Amino acid sequence: MGEPKKSGKRATRGATDERGTHAAGRMSEILADGPAPVEAQEAIRQSLAGVGVRLRGLRQEQSRTLDEVAELAGMSTSTLSRLESGKRKPSLELLLPLAGVYGLPLDELVGTPPIGDPRIHISPQKFHDQTILPLSRGAIGVQAFKHIVDGRQTPKLGALKAHPGFEWVYVIRGRLTLILGDRTMILSAGEAAEFDTRTPHWFGGADDDGVEYLSLFGPEGQRVHMKS
Repeated sequence: MGEPKKSGKRATRGATDERGTHAAGRMSEILADGPAPVEAQEAIRQSLAGVGVRLRGLRQEQSRTLDEVAELAGMSTSTLSRLESGKRKPSLELLLPLAGVYGLPLDELVGTPPIGDPRIHISPQKFHDQTILPLSRGAIGVQAFKHIVDGRQTPKLGALKAHPGFEWVYVIRGRLTLILGDRTMILSAGEAAEFDTRTPHWFGGADDDGVEYLSLFGPEGQRVHMKS
């Protein structure tokens, strides 16, 4: 009788490691003690409050005892009992082994909070002679923007900027002037360009009718082109 338990424990740990690699990063935000957006706090609280009930239900569905599951998960019976009763706060260290025991992805075991409203409430910003509409939120990673320029633009002295990273632009309507180092080119509607931003560059409206275009760049590009 002792040998099957040891074998099951080894298999459980292997499954836990595999699932943990993919799920730990995602679930750490749910189980962390750090601050969460106000609109997400209630969903997180409700999700964690139901963990104990789900754990007990899974164990009973599989006709397992507290002692058996606790041994397979490498924790004490009292710890598992307190988790199921809600007297012990869930943590990744405790839930990862249990996900392996029950053969479930971690987010399914915990019950990931429902996804909030994914829509972005766009707030147009007037910057010099163009209107900029942020199409993404947050300040980390690549940022997306729509630019609306009413007329022709010409680069002023010192307008060409250089910074680490890459930028991507796509023309929706009109024509866009792109200066990249010592090269000047015109992009028409439907054309796109991507370039290393360590090369001094500038882009703006090429015609009196103006231009609309999309741009993607990181925080450094945002700072240089929109806040300088």
